[in-house]
Amino acid sequence: MGLGPATRQKVTAPRITGVVLVRNEDLTVGRAVRNAADFCDDWIFCDHQSTDGTQGILRQLAAEVPSGRVHGIVHPRESQELIRDFAGQDRWVFGLDGDEIYDPSGLARLRTRLLAGEFADHWMILGNVLHVTQIDEVHGCASGHLAPPCRSMTKLYNFSAIDAWGGYCVERLHGGSPEFRRGFDASKRLAMHETTPWESSDFRCLHLCFQSRSSADARAGARPNIMETLGPSRWLEWLAPWRRMRARWKYERYRRGPEVTVDVRPFLGVVR
Repeated sequence: MGLGPATRQKVTAPRITGVVLVRNEDLTVGRAVRNAADFCDDWIFCDHQSTDGTQGILRQLAAEVPSGRVHGIVHPRESQELIRDFAGQDRWVFGLDGDEIYDPSGLARLRTRLLAGEFADHWMILGNVLHVTQIDEVHGCASGHLAPPCRSMTKLYNFSAIDAWGGYCVERLHGGSPEFRRGFDASKRLAMHETTPWESSDFRCLHLCFQSRSSADARAGARPNIMETLGPSRWLEWLAPWRRMRARWKYERYRRGPEVTVDVRPFLGVVR
């Protein structure tokens, strides 16, 4: 399903493309996208058969952000097909989920650094994350578990480092087999969250994985992860009904270490 010959042409200036993949996230996707809107030069929105108000919100967001376009998809893997042709271009691809709320001021600084070439030798960047268990918007604070020791799940990839991204991808930027250009390999990643404190990071995210994300949710709590419900390869998809019965994946990876409380006013548009 690629983007066609026009988008296969060499991009002459560095660009950042945002790729949003959501399903029933009408409570959170608006803030997630608006906080990151100015970080990207163009946006691709993928709606995976939402049944709440998500589709209408995506159409509104697409009209607000630079070069936004909405795609209705039947399977999450179609979101990877929409970006395959970016391989080899001077382009960063930023994957955003509906439950990921970034610090907009930090992203503004990160954009300047990216476009200046500071991270050109890296294939991907992992950012700082607070996996949120509770959030208090009135007082501008949130509690949860930081990465590290938890896993970082940010998605920011340098597509100039690869010639192709083939193989089976369960969703955009997950799975498959990237073919690296000379001088790059899978080890060329920057684990920013391991060297930069949360308070001073330009790439930091509130991950609302334990919060309600849809007006259609029957109850609060963690949803099963796409990799848990569909698996990393085609042959595991037949296990999906059984795998959906448990949502331990997120608890095992996102609730490690002590629970901490941090100031989140910058994420909520509140001036310090």
